Amino acid sequence: MAVARAGLPDLVPDPHYVQAATYVQRSHLYSLRCAAEESCLASSAYKADTTDYDIRVLLRFPQRVKNEGTVDFLPNRPRHTWEWHNCHQHYHSMDEFSHYDLLDAATGRKVAEGHKASFCLEDTTCDFGHLKRYACTAHTQGLSPGCYDTYNADIDCQWIDITDVQPGKYILKLQVNPNYLIQESDFTNNVIRCNIHYTGQYVATTNCKITQS
Repeated sequence: MAVARAGLPDLVPDPHYVQAATYVQRSHLYSLRCAAEESCLASSAYKADTTDYDIRVLLRFPQRVKNEGTVDFLPNRPRHTWEWHNCHQHYHSMDEFSHYDLLDAATGRKVAEGHKASFCLEDTTCDFGHLKRYACTAHTQGLSPGCYDTYNADIDCQWIDITDVQPGKYILKLQVNPNYLIQESDFTNNVIRCNIHYTGQYVATTNCKITQS
């Protein structure tokens, strides 16, 4: 008789981590070539008349996700189908680990082309008493119970391209395991929403919290 894995993983993103380090960066297209190849920019960056010296405005933010479940969170794709990503110099084992969207605060309408982030799963750090067992390699990827997968705000594609967004008040929405491809014990703690006040020069990020949707 086959023995089923007892329990389920439970991914929980950290709202305080996002709030503490969200910022606006302006970058020339020539420094974003690799990210552009991975479709990390808004569609206006791919027009025929763009040049390497055009400026893109990026809303950058970090992400830290903890597995608060009882078993490992493992990729949905078989290992031989993982994709090598030049920007990050590692294999991505999930096509859409996170969705990043910027919504109009008044209407809820999406105002920036949300980025579907593929990820390389690993145990970046772990709570006391838990051992790191997964690294970002071609062989084994995952997130152990009691451990965190952390992405700093300064890495490629860890952003939303807001070049075409007007100053105003918005909601930054981050959702992990957005298509529910991996079963979890609780899907009501997968979304972070933050209030974003964009002045055209910088952002103030407040009231980041976990929401059900």
